[in-house]
Amino acid sequence: MSHTAERICIAGLRGGSGKTILSVGLIAAWHAEGLRVAAFKKGPDFIDAGWHSFAAGAPCRNLDPFMMSPGQITESFFNHSAGADISIVEGNRGLYDGLDPQGRCSTAELAKLLNLPVILIVDVTMATRTVAAVIEGCRVFDPGIRINGVILNRVAGARQENLIRETVENYCTVPVVGAVPRLGNGPFPERHMGLVPHQEQRHALEAIRWAREVAVKYLDMAAIRIISAGKDLGAPTVLRRAAPHPDPFPIPENRSRPETAAGGRAPVRIGVIRDRVFWFYYPENLEALVTAGARLVEVDSLSDASLPPLDALYIGGGFPETQPEQLSSNTMFMKSLRDEARSGLPIYAECGGFMYLGENLHVKGRVYPMAGVLPVDFVLREKPRGHGYTILETTGPNPYFGVGEIIKGHEFHYSDPVVTCEKDLEFAFKVRRGHGIDGERDGMCRGNVLGVYTHIHAAGDPAWAAAIVEAARSAGRSDHDLSSTLKY
Repeated sequence: MSHTAERICIAGLRGGSGKTILSVGLIAAWHAEGLRVAAFKKGPDFIDAGWHSFAAGAPCRNLDPFMMSPGQITESFFNHSAGADISIVEGNRGLYDGLDPQGRCSTAELAKLLNLPVILIVDVTMATRTVAAVIEGCRVFDPGIRINGVILNRVAGARQENLIRETVENYCTVPVVGAVPRLGNGPFPERHMGLVPHQEQRHALEAIRWAREVAVKYLDMAAIRIISAGKDLGAPTVLRRAAPHPDPFPIPENRSRPETAAGGRAPVRIGVIRDRVFWFYYPENLEALVTAGARLVEVDSLSDASLPPLDALYIGGGFPETQPEQLSSNTMFMKSLRDEARSGLPIYAECGGFMYLGENLHVKGRVYPMAGVLPVDFVLREKPRGHGYTILETTGPNPYFGVGEIIKGHEFHYSDPVVTCEKDLEFAFKVRRGHGIDGERDGMCRGNVLGVYTHIHAAGDPAWAAAIVEAARSAGRSDHDLSSTLKY
């Protein structure tokens, strides 16, 4: 299997260490040089991956050891890095942070799986010689990790930088390949626990240019390219380490392909609401639908007057609370959506899309009418109600998952659902891990409509796409003109 030889992992000691801005800067700088950059984000993440995609001019792929098996991860990485000049993988949280004491699903485990040289970003705020101790500890903690370079971030001045550089080079045998002063976030404002999506940034191009300038000015781009080519600049000390704890819910390797495919049948027409509000879509999810036999039709909930003729509808995540007035003012579109749902249109909605299907959205004391497809109101809170990986067990009837099926995903929401009427309403899932709707259940189902807080990744559950396509075929809706399809 052919793929690029140049690859790098950008890791940190914790979340908020500057990984994303510097990763975006590297991607943008290499892209400006004319290099083909394959960007990856250790998931789950939509926002950072969106910035990577914007900087690279190509979709960023999530590599998630929780939702994907090792075989699915390596297949995705090598397939999507094929033909690129360089691949960059941004980690998440701290390098060794995982789900258990053995570091299962950590950035380090991903780096070992893909044989990635690691560049470690270290926030040096109010520290000097201790930085070397921290770096050396990370370097020898796991013999399978190759920390080949260090970037000092939030440096106070030349005196601090020089002292840290000398100490690191004396004690760590790891080169310093960049020193970035305190910059704040520049044009990258934050919301909740990460960057604001680039779709909401009026000056997104300015932000990308700023990140590129930071990388070119403060990072040793030539040294990073040498590291990415696999030339070690420091040898780690070999230590014995306990084997990772086994996954209690392993992903079968034999599910790396959809269970059904289009064959010779005509494609079904599946709408995808993708606009300034709803844009949380893994590229693999959209591609899996196409592979399973769908033609994708882009829909805009803010500007379209009605749904086009469809066989099914997929509404991804987003932030409906940021533009509730615009959503609620498009009454004709919401009526069209409501009428189609009542007529049997299969609809699959995740998180923000789930909220849009509700009756009302409560934001800071104001109430905004939503589509009214499901009998539930959503109340926005200041603190997250669900954040992290989820495991769901299918316990109720629904159009897309078989009873007894285990689903792995993730959730990130600040809303509380308030059910207004449980008549003809089913709950599809029991929550084995996570919060879901109320800590015990997730997935509201009425007819062919399923709204769920959990996001799934089709590379880890390809049967999902085949099930949506089959639901579209089973709905028996009419043939449509296929001239308008989604481009991605």
